[in-house]
Amino acid sequence: MDWRRCLQDGQDFRGVDLSGAVLRDASFSRAKLAGTKLAGAEGPDARFTSADLTGADLSGAVLRGADFTRATLRDASLAGADLRQARFFRADLRGANLQGAELGAADLSGAMLGGALWVDGQRRCAAASVGACERE
Repeated sequence: MDWRRCLQDGQDFRGVDLSGAVLRDASFSRAKLAGTKLAGAEGPDARFTSADLTGADLSGAVLRGADFTRATLRDASLAGADLRQARFFRADLRGANLQGAELGAADLSGAMLGGALWVDGQRRCAAASVGACERE
């Protein structure tokens, strides 16, 4: 599926399998993506602002420079994802799996990280972790 530069703002994709989709520069602002499979998706510079990605599978996805500002990623899997330079400003990542994710230069300002499995796969972020993964 090739959705380069497509506007999918506000659309409902709950539970849909979009594994391996090409989403470069696509916009999913305010979209409903809870439980969606985006494993291995190619989405550099995609926009997921205020989107609901609760329980979504983004494992192994390439999302360099993607914008997740105010997105809900509770219990989502971002394992092994390339999230370099992605923006998670005020995003909800509580309980998310970040094991093996690349977060170089990612903006986690104000991001809620309580209970998230950190990139090292060894530690869970303390419940009060905001902007950085604090030890429990």
